[in-house]
Amino acid sequence: MTADIRYARNGGVAIAYQLVGDGETDLAYVPDFVSNLVYGWESRHWRDFYEQLAQSFRLILFDKRGTGLSDHGGQFAALETRMEDLHAVLDTTGSSSTVLLASHEGCSMAALYAATYPERTRALILFHPVAYERDRQSEHWRARLAELRDRWGTQELSDEILEDTSPSLCANPMEREWFANWLRVGASPAAAYALHRAWIETDLREVLPAVRVPTLVMYRTGLDAERHAREVTDLIPSARALRVSGMDYQHIFLSTEIPEEVARFVAGEAVPDVPDSVLATVLFTDIVSSTERAAELGDRAWRELLERHHALVRRELTRFRGEERDTAGDGFFATFDGPARAIRCAQALVDGIRDLGLEVRAGVHTGECELHHGKVAGLAVSIGARVAASAGPSEVLVSQTVKDLVAGTGLLLEDRGERELKGVPGNWRVYRASPAEPVVEPH
Repeated sequence: MTADIRYARNGGVAIAYQLVGDGETDLAYVPDFVSNLVYGWESRHWRDFYEQLAQSFRLILFDKRGTGLSDHGGQFAALETRMEDLHAVLDTTGSSSTVLLASHEGCSMAALYAATYPERTRALILFHPVAYERDRQSEHWRARLAELRDRWGTQELSDEILEDTSPSLCANPMEREWFANWLRVGASPAAAYALHRAWIETDLREVLPAVRVPTLVMYRTGLDAERHAREVTDLIPSARALRVSGMDYQHIFLSTEIPEEVARFVAGEAVPDVPDSVLATVLFTDIVSSTERAAELGDRAWRELLERHHALVRRELTRFRGEERDTAGDGFFATFDGPARAIRCAQALVDGIRDLGLEVRAGVHTGECELHHGKVAGLAVSIGARVAASAGPSEVLVSQTVKDLVAGTGLLLEDRGERELKGVPGNWRVYRASPAEPVVEPH
């Protein structure tokens, strides 16, 4: 049943994918940390898993950016960029209503996609998702990451991982050899390090409540899997949890009933209505000391300067794929489907507008936004506006939620402490965005 390898393009990056089966419902499998579309079919485990899914669905398989047969793109990609890669694959395959099945690290991308594009997500099924690693800054994790980078691809490290996460396979020498090769052909040492580091640093607790599609969370016993699954289930409205057989933490294919449970769940869920809320990143900007500058220049000169300001803002919004939502005097409100692009857009605006002899302040926040007749509203919008209002001249401030979603982008975010945001309950930690340092994979 093996299918030919094809490529979808997101800009200049090629993402490898396959189509298997001809079911009426599309299902895209978002893999765990690494994968390889060719080598996967050489494993009886993956082959059986894929073929079972293809009996019920038109199965869409792909290798994430930086893994398997897909391009790397020059540097490790942020979570939102990898979500856009999935979007490109689904566009290329003509899939406009897709069931997303994801495993472990792939759950982050799938959940972000479902929250951002609910109108295109028929259902979301997560196997061993993690909302947040509580000890992610610990010496333990830093040591493990360093060890992973230094020993990636060795049989010894592969054996240790397999014994820790899939003990039912580690007694078989052929399975150990296969798993070591699976890691080797799945990612280079630098890509594996970047992928694991980004996963550890990502916090989905503010994203998951924005998932408004039918959701099933599956887990096995052991290695805190149930605790993480229950936390994710509690955060996603109307999500259901299901324990499946087995004690192995890794490898979704080791529970043979999972394809059947997936088909049963999808068959029992009606196609959801287009929701009235989505996850979005909001950007607010306004000119510093605009009243004083207007008085200084006079009406006509100020109006001409504002026109140049507006043209520059709209040009940068187009370049970074932002959508203008409102313009009030000297301020802009725009939305993005990813926080890293919103930050980079804000930084470009600060630099460009400074050349006009003006300074702007900007604020970025990601959260669930309500949609009303094309208008965007809700608490997330208010938070974004207040974050911007607390910024200084030529400063881009972002919320904690944004910081937790841009791991691996190279963006430098300086902690500026907690602040009270007028009209918003509680104290909010904000960060100042500095120019990005690209995370380039060494050769």
